[in-house]
Amino acid sequence: MVPQRVSLLTIGAYDLPVLRAFYKSLGWEETETSSDTYAVFKTAGVLLTLFPIAELAKDAGVELPKSPETFHPVTFAINVEQPGKVDSIIELIRKAGGVILREPSDAFWGGRTAYFADPEKNLWEVAWNPSAVFDERGAMIAF
Repeated sequence: MVPQRVSLLTIGAYDLPVLRAFYKSLGWEETETSSDTYAVFKTAGVLLTLFPIAELAKDAGVELPKSPETFHPVTFAINVEQPGKVDSIIELIRKAGGVILREPSDAFWGGRTAYFADPEKNLWEVAWNPSAVFDERGAMIAF
């Protein structure tokens, strides 16, 4: 059986210093395992790593994507415990240089949501789901 868990997410970085600086400007702390060649951020549920995209493509045995302008068909989500936090977090992201793609608004599914892109166009959602359940670390365990 394959374990049903996600323990690490890696974003291939075209410009590692710029992407690292963006996530640090959000107030995220790097772990001690970060180095000059990659960054590791501990979140409530998984580790988020930034790794040079050429090295990631080589490691995975795939062709290097052409540019960061290409749409990445994956989104990451930051789920929060209160609807107002969606708005306040989006303001922090705006100040950090994130591109707001969807301003905070009520969602068709009954929550509140917004979307932003980091400097390399990776898509993130900030959302409040009234059914979400969080553990003591702040990791969402059900919705």
